[in-house]
Formats: sequence, C-alpha cells, structure tokens
Amino acid sequence: MIIHRPPLSRRTFLRGTAAGLGVALALPPLEAMLGQRACADVDPRPPFFGLFYWANGTPWHAGHGAMQAALGHADLWTPQTTGADYAPSELLSPLARHRVSVATGLEPHTEVPPTPAGQDDGHMRGFMVALTGNRIRPDGFDHPSHTLTSLSPSLDQVVARHPKNLVFPTPFRSLEVGISGARFHDYGHWNAISYNGPDSTNLPIQSAASLYDRLFAVAPDTSDARRRSKLLDAVLADAARLRIRLGTRDRQRVDAHLDHLRALQLRIDSSAPVCQVPGRPGDGGDLHQRTRTMAELLAVAVGCGLTRTFSFMLTSPATTHVFDNLGVPDGMHKVCHDGEWEYVRAITLHQMEAFAIFLDAFALPGPDGSSLLDRGLVYATSEYGEGWQHSVKELPVLVAGTAGGRFKAGVHTRLPGGNLCRAQLTVLNALGLDFQSFGENGGQTSEIIPEWLA
Repeated sequence: MIIHRPPLSRRTFLRGTAAGLGVALALPPLEAMLGQRACADVDPRPPFFGLFYWANGTPWHAGHGAMQAALGHADLWTPQTTGADYAPSELLSPLARHRVSVATGLEPHTEVPPTPAGQDDGHMRGFMVALTGNRIRPDGFDHPSHTLTSLSPSLDQVVARHPKNLVFPTPFRSLEVGISGARFHDYGHWNAISYNGPDSTNLPIQSAASLYDRLFAVAPDTSDARRRSKLLDAVLADAARLRIRLGTRDRQRVDAHLDHLRALQLRIDSSAPVCQVPGRPGDGGDLHQRTRTMAELLAVAVGCGLTRTFSFMLTSPATTHVFDNLGVPDGMHKVCHDGEWEYVRAITLHQMEAFAIFLDAFALPGPDGSSLLDRGLVYATSEYGEGWQHSVKELPVLVAGTAGGRFKAGVHTRLPGGNLCRAQLTVLNALGLDFQSFGENGGQTSEIIPEWLA
C-alpha cells in the first residue's frame, strides 16, 4: 500500500507558547518539503572535520632533492603500491588499522615574492601553504626574526565558517587543542596551527583539565539561560504532532534536529550533562598518553554535537620538543639541522603512533555500528617534506575517515610535483562544501584527487 502525504511547506516552523510569547523554530531540509529525490542525499548530521598536525615533516630521501639523495637514505614514507588497499610503508604502518588514505609527491605551488627576502624558507612557506592554501603575507614578513603571518584562514576555520555548517550550529564553532608545549619561538604563528587570518591565531588548549572544563563544566548562570531553555521546550509538543505527518527518513532528520536542540537545552539548563562523559582528567603522562586523553575528550565533544570542527597540534611548527623517551638528546629542530637521520626516523614513527592513538578515540563503534570516523574526516599534515634542508617537496598528507561514505579509505595516490591544494580541495568536496577551487597566489586549483572520492 502506497501512502500519499501532502507536501510540507518550506516555511513550516515548529511553534509553541512560553510565558505568553509565541515561539517559532525553523526545521532542517526535509523530503516532504523538497521531494524525495531532491533530499535523498541530505544527511541530518553534517560531517565533522579535524585538522591534525605534527612538526618537522619526515626523514629526508632522494625525493626531497639532490643533496638529500647524495646521503643514500631510503624512503620510508612512500608506500610501494598505489590505489586502494595499498601496502603501508614502515612509517605509515602504525596507521594501517585505520585505513588512512595518503597522497605523496605533493608540494606548494604558491608564488614566492622576491622581497622581502626569505619567503622561500621551507619552514614558513611550507606550514603556511599546508594549513591555508595560501602564501605568507609579504607585508611585515621578516626572515631573520622569523616573523610572519597568514593571508588566509587555516583549513579548519574555512570549514567552521562555511554557511552550510551554520544550518546545524554547535555550541563551539571550533576547538583548538595542542599537546607538546615546546616552541621554536614564543610569538606569532609558531604557537598555533589555527588561523583566522592576518595577525590572528587561535591558540590551542594544552591542558586536558582545561578542555574538560570548557566543554562540560556547569556555567554559573541563570535567569536568561533558563528563559531560553523554556522557549526551546515550548516547541517540542508541536514537533511530536508534526512527526505523524512525516516519512521515516524525515522523522530521522527531525529527531536528529531535536536531539541537537535538546543537547543545547541541557547545556543551557546546567541541570544535567549534555551526554555521558568521562571523569575530569589530569594533565600528566607522556606525549602518547596526553594524546589519548585529549582525543577521547574531543571524540566525546564531536559525538555529543558540541562541535563539528577542531584542530589538534601534536607538536608545533619547528618544534623543539625533546623526545628523550626515544634516546634523543636534543630538541627535534636541532636534531633535524644536525642531520641526525636515524633520530628523525624514530621521532616520525613515534608521531605516527600518536596519530594512530588519536584516531582510536574516533574509531569506536556507536549503537548503530558506525564510528565517528565514518561520519567525518581528519586531515593530517606537517610543515614541509623534511627538516634537514627544509625541502617542501614530498609534503606529507594523510586523511582518515569516510565523511558519511563520500570519501574512500585506504587509498594511496602518487602525484610527483602535484599541487598541494588539490588534496585540500578534495577534502572540502568530500565534506559536502561547495568549493569549485581552492588556493591563492599561484596555488589555486580546480583539480581534485578523484581516486579519493566515492
């Protein structure tokens, strides 16, 4: 038996009354408004996006230049096979359980102005293009003091600010988190990987306890918050009546919409937690332990709808972090410049193990059998290809997750000399954001990595 339901107006609102005041609340796009075909691909839960960053690239090899080739070190990063289900390289082996997709051969294509001098320094040019798709801002750049700023927002802020993400707002537009506190400089863009634009960075939260308090601590407020809570509550009865008129998929969309509103209401009420959360964590432990703790908090925040965008700075650009647990006697920046290849190999493997630990928190299956990684993407990169000579060739790019089935997991694509912005544009498309091109000042491209898209 076919049940024909009358179409629902696109101007339909949930309505109610609170304290004598009329309340109207918009609905998400429904099949009953748009027609089943038009709405078939609308996911009531937009994909989340995470930006993961580690410092100082990978160990140098012939792909980074003639000087690096003369040393004869093997390429332990690039997988030997391409395509789906590639065989992971030695340094990518910790990530095999998460079927991470990888692009190799990419590099910045942005222009390098001749003045002021030094804008070709791979440290600064590399992390700027890797994070924003644009070059360093020439005005105010000073190479001797390593003073620089961005021209564009970083990729996480591009996603967070996109109008499509505003349809389903979250309490936190984005979250910025960091692990290692070691810094090459204590000023400017050496302290963050999330940028709003010129001279504006989003400093990371480095304490698990502070992140917990920001996400879950009860706010000391009161009358205005409770008034807003009652206004939200007033539309729930109308929502129950509306559900009777809707098909199964539309009911799921309305339910997801209401679940989001109830989460906001609980947060406003301050009378109950938004969802089940772990106890307040401490801040102890090594790099891996702190990564696990922070990742678990972020996964709860994403799963509970508190945010849909975040950045995670494992180590800061040009990090001086001392990996003494690996027997490395000096900070990583010095180790790179001293040409200590074996130390850099061990550190890179350790950082990839940290990335795998991070992804573990997002890979746990939920009640429906799917994981958070099935619902979003985590884009991982570093500031250049290698740190000995600051080569920006072979800049590493990894992507985990499937964005609700839009992105293919476990694919290696090899693009020697390819434009780095192709990877960034592909990820934006997989998130369902309407970018026809990405990149600026020579880096702009309309080409994607087709092998990555489902």
